[in-house]
Amino acid sequence: MTTMRTPFMRWCRWWWLMAVMVVVAFTSESAMSDSEINLLNKGCSQYNATNLSNFFSNLNATFSDLRSQISSQNKRFATAQKARTSDPVYAMVQCRDYLSVADCVSCFDAAVSQIRNCSAANGARVIYDGCFLRYESSSFYDQGTLPGNVGVCGNRTVSQATAFDTAVQGLLTDLKIATPKINGFFAATKSEVVGGSATVYAVSQCAETISESTCQDCLTVAYANIQSCPPNADGRAVDAGCFLRYSDTAFFADNQTTNINPFLGGGGSSKKNAIIGGVVGGGGGLLFIVAIVLWYQLSRKSKLVPRGNILGASELQGPVIYSYKDLKSATKKFSEENKLGEGGFSDVYKGTLKNGNIIAVKKLALSSSRAKADFESEVKLISNVHHRNLIRLLGCSNKGPELLLVYEYMANGSLDRFLYGERRGALNWKQRFEIIFGTARGLAYLHEQFHVCIIHRDIKSSNILLDDDFQPKIADFGLARLLPEDQSHLSTRFAGTLGYTAPEYAIHGQLSEKVDTYSFGVVVLEIISGRKCNEMKVESTEFLLEQAWKLYEDDMHLKLVDESMNEYREEEVKKVIEIALMCTQSPVSVRPTMSEVVVLLVSERSIELTRPTRPTLIDNDKKIRGETTAATGSSTSDATASFTEFIGR
Repeated sequence: MTTMRTPFMRWCRWWWLMAVMVVVAFTSESAMSDSEINLLNKGCSQYNATNLSNFFSNLNATFSDLRSQISSQNKRFATAQKARTSDPVYAMVQCRDYLSVADCVSCFDAAVSQIRNCSAANGARVIYDGCFLRYESSSFYDQGTLPGNVGVCGNRTVSQATAFDTAVQGLLTDLKIATPKINGFFAATKSEVVGGSATVYAVSQCAETISESTCQDCLTVAYANIQSCPPNADGRAVDAGCFLRYSDTAFFADNQTTNINPFLGGGGSSKKNAIIGGVVGGGGGLLFIVAIVLWYQLSRKSKLVPRGNILGASELQGPVIYSYKDLKSATKKFSEENKLGEGGFSDVYKGTLKNGNIIAVKKLALSSSRAKADFESEVKLISNVHHRNLIRLLGCSNKGPELLLVYEYMANGSLDRFLYGERRGALNWKQRFEIIFGTARGLAYLHEQFHVCIIHRDIKSSNILLDDDFQPKIADFGLARLLPEDQSHLSTRFAGTLGYTAPEYAIHGQLSEKVDTYSFGVVVLEIISGRKCNEMKVESTEFLLEQAWKLYEDDMHLKLVDESMNEYREEEVKKVIEIALMCTQSPVSVRPTMSEVVVLLVSERSIELTRPTRPTLIDNDKKIRGETTAATGSSTSDATASFTEFIGR
């Protein structure tokens, strides 16, 4: 869209847009006619705010703040939040950098009008060609790729399909490589199709609050989603933290292109065809531009406020290295009064740093040379995992007498306390469902959306922590490689007790991400029933999983529901129980992936699948008990405590 407009034209366009916004508010949800407010994706949370007065006050305030930032401060990206009351609101807007201020504001206003169709939903998103608007009840600013990412292809094809496809693939590949390295995470460029008959225009953009690696991961997913579009003349890929678009028609001006060559590191595929944006007059002008860029980067870093409770951990430089002395002082010399929990290979302590920040310190009891050698690389990997439903590893200490890990502190502690511990009965159905959904999203990220697949191996209620808003955070992922070789299997008391461990892993050591899927299914049943999975009910002499399957087969799902849970939709609870049972099926191949679980949970339609098959441990309990003992080389009574013990209890 051209930015050369007279005041009269802008005035006319403004009133035209206001008229369109009024019509949209009372008509269908179809896309608007302006090219930059072409609706690509929208969604509303299935849950409503509880205190509508607070919610709408917070929502209006954040929208007003966002509009002020993009209109008066010449921004294309802004966040705002009202988080100190009930029904908090966190919001984000992002315009494509090629839009003028007026066009950005117009796109934002259209998005606000569209998103208000979600009424009192406590979360919503609207994605246009020109901008993106989202709000949630908790912070999401560090999110990159999430389930629901899609490609959106046009319906017009080009004549020279092969040559056009080659040009598109080369340009998008270059953008995927270059954009995460560019300050502001935005690039616009173009390339001529071989033969000179057409030109491909493309942009890529990431949210400015995510890390470079998260931007890279998000664009990798977007690139995969847009692959099916060529030979269509245009295509887009949308996600929670990034946007990718190409077209054979110009949608930005020539002087708005970006020189991405310096960011390709010699690996670009379209360097000869890239159009260098801007006019730089001589070497002196180039030095001046470099100086301005460096000044902007330094000033921006100094003004950034840490988001959430990250306590200074750097998203780009890996974990913070703490001194052993400081952590010892923070935990009062690892005193018993500060101990939060303990396991077979670790103790966890509450600590208070000199700046007042509260942390959780895990002291590892590892003696093997391999574990110590792997410690630094494993911690670096884990510290780069950023997701709202995963506990944040802030840093470590590897110079003292013990290896220490430093985590964000969760005051509400672990989920098991609220299911069958001292705070049993405190969770309503809405909170339980959000815990189920958040845990599924966290696992989907570990399995499929991080740049390497991380299998947790010990998903259980005590390894799911709750923040102040009762949002779940999975703890202790990625530490399995630090276990001694002879303790590579989980030590949950699975032999004959039908615990969390998938049978193929407990018996035969067969490890895949479906091991976590199985454990997740068991945890879901615990959340719904308020029962421990490995304890029998006196009247039934059945473990939780076996009882759940029998009730399902008799179409009596709801007898499993925790008696302390009063208000819930029966069909919704039945659906979630069936999803949990799908996760525990045998063989492994019929279990859904965690990203499929996420989709099933949010789908409004009931599950219509072939009848799931019971897990192995239920079908032949005595046989499995014998095989398990032989496979692990230990008896039930010898089962050791789990290494991945919870933090923050």
